[in-house]
Amino acid sequence: MAATRTERSELGRLLRTWRDRLDPADAGFTALPGRRAPGLRREELAQLAALSVDYVLRLEQGRATRPSAQVVAALARALQLSRAERDRLYRSAGLLPPQDGTVGTHVPAGVQRLAARLAHVPVGVFAADWTLLWWNPMWRALHGDPALLPAAERNVARALFGAGAARETLRPVRSERGEEAFAASIVADLRDAAARYPSDGRLDRLVRELRAGSADFARHWATAAATPHVSEQKTVGHPEVGDILLDCDVLLVPGADLRVVTYTAAAGSDDAGKLDLLRATGGSATGGPTGGAGPAAAARG
Repeated sequence: MAATRTERSELGRLLRTWRDRLDPADAGFTALPGRRAPGLRREELAQLAALSVDYVLRLEQGRATRPSAQVVAALARALQLSRAERDRLYRSAGLLPPQDGTVGTHVPAGVQRLAARLAHVPVGVFAADWTLLWWNPMWRALHGDPALLPAAERNVARALFGAGAARETLRPVRSERGEEAFAASIVADLRDAAARYPSDGRLDRLVRELRAGSADFARHWATAAATPHVSEQKTVGHPEVGDILLDCDVLLVPGADLRVVTYTAAAGSDDAGKLDLLRATGGSATGGPTGGAGPAAAARG
C-alpha cells in the first residue's frame, strides 16, 4: 500500500502540526527562557522516536516516502497521539493502522506525561510481549541506550533467550529471586499474551523462534507455570558506578495492557547517590552518550 503524493504531503503536515502542539515539559524536556519553538523541536522529536534528525526532516518535507510501521508507531508514541490520531498517521503514510486483536504498542499520553515527570527515576514502558516502547533518560543512563538496538531486539524475551543484539549487549542484573524465577515469569507472560492475542503474527513468530532456538525457553513454555511478577530488589552492574541495589516495581496500566517498570533507591543511601551520579553524567564518566544495552537489562532479574 504505497503512499500517494497527497498522502506524503499530509504526513509531513501532520507531523509538523502535532510536533508544534506538544508541550516540551509533557515530553520530559525543560523549556528554557527564550525558547521560540511553540512545541517540540525537530531534534527533540527525533530523540524521542529514536530516529535521525535528517530522517524526521525528510518525512516532514515529503522526501522520505516509505516509513515503516515501526517508524510510524515510534512517531505516534513520541507525539503522544490518541488512537484516532495514530490511525490517521498510519493512513497518511500509506499503511494500515494496527488491527484489533494484536499486541498494543500505543502508550497513552497520560502514561507518558506521568513517566516524564518521574525524571529522577529510571522508567521503561513495555508492551504485553515485553517489547520496550518508551524510556526516559534515566533508564538510558542506567541500562544503556535502547535506541542503539534494532527495534525488533528491544524485547526482554529476546535478550534472555535469543542469540541476537539484545542478548549480546545485556548489562548484568541480579535478582533476589534468582535468574530462573524471572525467566519463568517472562515466559508465563508470553503464554498469557499469546492466549489473549492469537491473531498477532509478530508475537507468534517470536514464540516460535524462541521455542526452536532456546532449550530454556522451550522448557519454561512446556511447564506453563503461573509465575506472576512481584516487587523485588535487583542489583544492576553498571560499567561506570559499579553495582547498584535498587527496588524494581512493575506497574500495570489498566485498559492498555502495558507494563511500567521503575527502579528506585532509598533516599540517602549509597545506591541513591549512584543514581544521582548517573543523572548528572547521563551514565557515562565523561557525561556523554551511554553505550547500548538491551532493554531486558532493565527488567531482567
